[in-house]
Amino acid sequence: MSDPQASAPAPFDIAAVAAQLRDVREGWRMAQGHHPQYGEQGFPSRHELGRIIDVLAAALFPLRLGPPDLKVLSEDSFVLASLQSVLPRLAAQVRMELHYIRHERGPDAIERAVTAIVEEMTARLPAIRRLLDGDLQAAFLGDPAARSVDEVLLCYPCIVALIHHRVAHELYLLGAPLVARIIAEIAHSRTGIDIHPGAQIGERFFIDHGTGVVIGQTAIIGSGVRIYQAVTLGARSFATDEHGQLINEPRHPIIEDDVTIYAGATILGRVTIGKGSVIGGNVWLTRSVPPMSRVRQTQPSVSIEAADPCD
Repeated sequence: MSDPQASAPAPFDIAAVAAQLRDVREGWRMAQGHHPQYGEQGFPSRHELGRIIDVLAAALFPLRLGPPDLKVLSEDSFVLASLQSVLPRLAAQVRMELHYIRHERGPDAIERAVTAIVEEMTARLPAIRRLLDGDLQAAFLGDPAARSVDEVLLCYPCIVALIHHRVAHELYLLGAPLVARIIAEIAHSRTGIDIHPGAQIGERFFIDHGTGVVIGQTAIIGSGVRIYQAVTLGARSFATDEHGQLINEPRHPIIEDDVTIYAGATILGRVTIGKGSVIGGNVWLTRSVPPMSRVRQTQPSVSIEAADPCD
């Protein structure tokens, strides 16, 4: 009678696979030219930053986005406690980023940079709240379906995206671009609105519906701009250096004040859309247009008309 153990397959060598994965990791790090301590401090966490931005949103709008039992009399204490709890957590995320992008500066210099970034970010929160108030008002006034500003704040994906963006943009400017980019991608996954944290967005910005909107890194958007779903403010091409590496230069549109861009429009390159212009749905635009233009999609080309002052 045969021994059943003699015919059993050899156990799968998981340890060998783990060793191969280690070799692949080390090879990738060498190819990228990473320093020996690369990643030892960890990397910013998408999960943790998602929780941090939720606490910051509640601190900005405590009665609407805070706990359901919060009352007006306890708003101040709630905001204070929220900031005291969340800012060290934000600092930890920024610290991890700086340890791998600024490792050569040493731990003391990195700690000073972390403190400066988080303190300045905190100091800018009142200005961020004022910008968001303007965004809320623009959405309420721009959408006849909105019955209150509270409805806009609680329901509209554009406000979720702008809370994330207004915070991420400041972190981006202050020197924590990876943390900022993760926050932007959290907003993208939550809303379908993709705004690079480097994009400059003025006051009273409204994205109606929002799904599929893309706004590139070097885009500049003025005040009172309204855009609709599936609008792209993108790059037309990418310049390269003598080694074939991409150059990060201004390559996205400039949208001046009080412009409206309807659903599905695509605007590419470093072009300027003049103040007060209206860009129709599904327009594909790769050149600048003067102020007060009306751009409509026609067959087979785009037509641009000067606006009637009384229009």
